Amino acid sequence: MVKHFKDGNLNYVDMKNYESPVDALTDLKSRGYEANFEAESFCLYCGDLDMRLNPEEFKVDEEYRFEGGLNHEDDSVVVAITSSSGVKGTLVDGYGSYAENMNFEKAKQLQAHPAV
Repeated sequence: MVKHFKDGNLNYVDMKNYESPVDALTDLKSRGYEANFEAESFCLYCGDLDMRLNPEEFKVDEEYRFEGGLNHEDDSVVVAITSSSGVKGTLVDGYGSYAENMNFEKAKQLQAHPAV
């Protein structure tokens, strides 16, 4: 059975339940999400490709949140993205109160409402 629903810009098609971020990353890599991005203040950066992506230059394909229990510093999110040029990659970032870099809720909002 394939589940399909849409939430903002995220399309959920047969979303999986992973036990850990490592499990999610392993599966996403096997599905072609090979670039490793990190969040910077206003963009995503992949050091291996020396590529920077502004929020309007990528779309969020899938997002998986993992809770660290009582320690919110261990809360994380694994995001699968595709750039406008077709590069697929992942980003792992904190989503608890200690997340320091780009706010992906804001990035998704920017994608949904591009600046005029």
